[in-house]
Amino acid sequence: MNRKSRQQQVIKAFEDFLSTPLETLLQRHLTTQTSVALSLFHDVAANVPAYKAFLAEREINPATIQTLEEFQKLPAIAKQNYILRYPLADLCHNGQLEACDMIAASSGSSGKPTFWPRFFTDELQIATRFEQIFHDSFYTDGRRTLAVICFTLGTWVGGMFTTNCCRYLASKGYPITVITPGNNKEEILRVVQELGSEFEQVVLLGYPPFLKDVIDTGIARGVEWQQYQIKLVMAGEVFSEEWRTLVGARIGSQNPCYDFASLYGTADAGVLGNETPLSICIRRFLAENPDAARVLFGESRLPTLVQYDPCNRFFEVQDGGLLFSGDNGIPLVRYDILDTGGIISYDTMLQFLAEWGFNPVAALENSALPQRPAIANSTPHSPLPTPHSPRGIHQLPFVYVFGRSNFTVSYFGANIYPENVTVGLEQPGIQEWVTGKFVLQVKEDADKNRFLSVVVELGAGVEGSEERRVAIASSILSQLLRLNSEFANYVPAEYQIPQVTLAPMGDAEYFPIGVKHRYTRQ
Repeated sequence: MNRKSRQQQVIKAFEDFLSTPLETLLQRHLTTQTSVALSLFHDVAANVPAYKAFLAEREINPATIQTLEEFQKLPAIAKQNYILRYPLADLCHNGQLEACDMIAASSGSSGKPTFWPRFFTDELQIATRFEQIFHDSFYTDGRRTLAVICFTLGTWVGGMFTTNCCRYLASKGYPITVITPGNNKEEILRVVQELGSEFEQVVLLGYPPFLKDVIDTGIARGVEWQQYQIKLVMAGEVFSEEWRTLVGARIGSQNPCYDFASLYGTADAGVLGNETPLSICIRRFLAENPDAARVLFGESRLPTLVQYDPCNRFFEVQDGGLLFSGDNGIPLVRYDILDTGGIISYDTMLQFLAEWGFNPVAALENSALPQRPAIANSTPHSPLPTPHSPRGIHQLPFVYVFGRSNFTVSYFGANIYPENVTVGLEQPGIQEWVTGKFVLQVKEDADKNRFLSVVVELGAGVEGSEERRVAIASSILSQLLRLNSEFANYVPAEYQIPQVTLAPMGDAEYFPIGVKHRYTRQ
């Protein structure tokens, strides 16, 4: 693409973003006749060198893929069989890495980062997910809003991506002002206390356990969070509705369905879906009705539940795992992100809930609070609803996510790999005490604070001691810091040391003899 074409692409994309109402964007899927996934496939097959080679190696002729059924028989791509096998430039449109203007990084199990290039226009489509939250949940078109970016800044995807998207919303006319303290807790507290009173609400954007730590630290120092009308945007991991209720009480939340929003996002492709007032209302019902949740999701644990735009990200389910297709700096076709979960249509979801005697739309109507009128000169989006016409109800499909199927656990938004812990147990002076088996888990204490738990199996005849427990914890920590850059940069220092428990060989709860061992628990 030459310079002139690139400029025209940017101008058109930004004009479309600025001029198209949110409601129009969220209704595209209702009138789209052609398959977005098929169109993406043919474009990528023609213009991305790596995908051309991927298909050729498997003797697949793109011209033969003409229906959605044929598309869904294509081999899935993943990091191992696609992203890591081809040069970075070949993964991009027309083999041009220089056509992307930014690169983010994510940690792998070995600590070697995977790079994810993207261009300005890729961020604009993701900005619509943020617009959904700021418009539908936080009524930001009528409230002066301070957006405090608490995600880690740097090459990691969360901080810079979120910052850019919030600024695009300001360009669209939303009265949003952005500040970027990153995951510096002291700076976040200073920013909120010195600037918060200048705005009608303050939105904190970050990983759930870190935001809770910020809030709890503030309370201990006398910060009255309720005066700032705090809203939270989160990403990175599953949390319970009990957690949402507890944190909501501490910030003075009047309506959890409208004061919180969680993103389902990845370094690979940005934000894939987001919580809406409707999805939160449904999840809170399911948390109180575990029998209904078990029937709906097929498991006794509660997944993250979000809505997504099928014109932006096309989801499929294969063998209990989620595949998605979407255009990015690196376009992805039937990409296996190793998340387990499923998809539910809007109508199917509401019908299921009706069978359990619950109407989430009516519940939102009954819970909606009267809203203040829009401030002068705010952007002319859809009018503020009455309490009988709440925002956040769109006929978008749902995707539910249990988490990674490759045995990682998520901690402060960082993916923690068993391989990292294994290296810690293989160090001289440690390996003589242990078998190498362990169970990695993120747990919560009584106050809903998360901590990294590692139960380690001792070798035959080895006695546990406090000295050995501390040495093992120190060794694991040093390897996590060395191998996993997300852990080192996302997790606050005071939460990094794992809480190690030493168990005897063959412990019935964690290391039963004759049973295939699992190194992580959710």
